[in-house]
Amino acid sequence: MSGHGYESGRLNLPFVGISTFGKSPYQPDWDAIEADVAILGAPFDFGTQWRSGARFGPRGIREASTLFSFGHGGAYDHEDDITYLPADKVRMVDLGDADIIHTDTEQSHANIEFGVRKILAAGALPVVLGGDHSINIPCINAFEGQEPIHIVQIDAHLDFVDERHGVRHGHGNPMRRAAEKPYVTGLSQIGIRNVSSTAKEGYDDARAMGSDILSVRQFRKLGVDAVLDRIPAGVRYYVTIDIDGFDPSIAPGTGTPSHGGFLYYEVLELLDGLARRGDVVGMDLVEVAPDYDHSGSTTILAAQILMNAIGRVLHHRAG
Repeated sequence: MSGHGYESGRLNLPFVGISTFGKSPYQPDWDAIEADVAILGAPFDFGTQWRSGARFGPRGIREASTLFSFGHGGAYDHEDDITYLPADKVRMVDLGDADIIHTDTEQSHANIEFGVRKILAAGALPVVLGGDHSINIPCINAFEGQEPIHIVQIDAHLDFVDERHGVRHGHGNPMRRAAEKPYVTGLSQIGIRNVSSTAKEGYDDARAMGSDILSVRQFRKLGVDAVLDRIPAGVRYYVTIDIDGFDPSIAPGTGTPSHGGFLYYEVLELLDGLARRGDVVGMDLVEVAPDYDHSGSTTILAAQILMNAIGRVLHHRAG
């Protein structure tokens, strides 16, 4: 055996090589997507109201995700007695990032929408790494012409502002824009708490437009199963996760942290139940700002929840 270890194959350690998501193959040709899952970065954060930095979220999440690459051999969960993401059955590729033109929201969003449409046309599951929460707007736009979707949002904030100072496509607006779509049948907005970016009339409008709103305390009082019972069964779900839905004790690296948030297993159990209840057809995870977390725990949390959610979505879909 040589000193480099090549004769027996590459070791592929987490800290070696290019940081694609989960060390999945990089596919720069968006017309040649042959995969079950396609990762797309959306490093956009222009117009952030408090602390910027989510533009570095995709890069940070990808780097953290190499910890969970599992040597491309799948991830065995002894509690479930299931190997998720088996390499011989799951094809996942990383498309790199949508092209972002800083200060040009319209064109940047159009480029993100283009990428998501390419993924959907290829029959793959789009998983988009933000970026601020405004990137959800082009993600949902890309589902125009598809079958209807129900949106499940994990977040500290309602993000239902209609317009503020002329801004309609910022990170405070995405759920309002989604609710306006004829192919969005409703929203489950979970984790909403404390002082929000949305005023009372926004909450009234959200409920009138088909939203079911639960705080973290209400979620815990009901329990996961009862919360799932409030979400329509047997439909197509789009999941959008704002990292500030988690408590800042485990996710400090975000622009608008809000105490009283979720812990890891609460969200994982909700996503697992959702994958059993219907078909998750798209996901995004937003607002990771690595520079506010010197420990890296926020990016690790983001990578871990995505990797495990993807594994459960594909496993339950196959089953």
